[in-house]
Amino acid sequence: MIELQNVSKWYGSFQVLTDCSTSIQKGEVVVICGPSGSGKSTLIKTINALEPFQAGEISVDGIRLHDPKTNLPKLRARVGMVFQHFELFPHLSITENLTLAQMKVLGRSAHEAKEHGLKYLERVGLMAQKDKFPGQLSGGQQQRVAIARALSMDPIVMLFDEPTSALDPEMVGEVLDVMVKLAHEGMTMCCVTHEMGFARKVSNRVIFMDQGKIIEDCSKDEFFGNPDARSPRAKDFLSKILDH
Repeated sequence: MIELQNVSKWYGSFQVLTDCSTSIQKGEVVVICGPSGSGKSTLIKTINALEPFQAGEISVDGIRLHDPKTNLPKLRARVGMVFQHFELFPHLSITENLTLAQMKVLGRSAHEAKEHGLKYLERVGLMAQKDKFPGQLSGGQQQRVAIARALSMDPIVMLFDEPTSALDPEMVGEVLDVMVKLAHEGMTMCCVTHEMGFARKVSNRVIFMDQGKIIEDCSKDEFFGNPDARSPRAKDFLSKILDH
């Protein structure tokens, strides 16, 4: 579904990604973890071309991002993205937040977009909030709306960029529950997260990054179950998080 080959990216003279290669199959749940500043969020944002990259190749469902003929807005419509800070429109109601992109990008009628959006709002357990505005909802609820909004575009893959890191601890569970459900339904997912419990429970694979490089790319059982076989940097990371 997603193929990265030797992807490199620079900000000026500073290299943020170095020769990153991996592939994600349909229905796979891949967690990207690593220390802060390791390039995790940058990597996930290159997958739907929110961040340009200077070298290498990325393809999503056979569509090459670097090809000048590729319609990037159309591709982005098929790649759901959930950010750290919800990114809902504060001046629009929850229903309007769910329908706007469907109408503008997918050309759905207002009725069709509303029907579709509310179906996913129901799925994340927030139908009762449909007429409220984002500011009237808790952080956890806003993030669940953001997930419903992404799903209402019928994506072929969902990308999550630290979806729980801006939330109060009590709200993390409600967002992870929605993500666990999605994973069990077979959605292809790529998630940057510090939630190692979620990674152990749901992921098929773990990618560990450090200083812009993919250091580990292995099954979750190998990553968590056999720390001695990991690289020194990953071993150090695991020793710090698994002791607590």
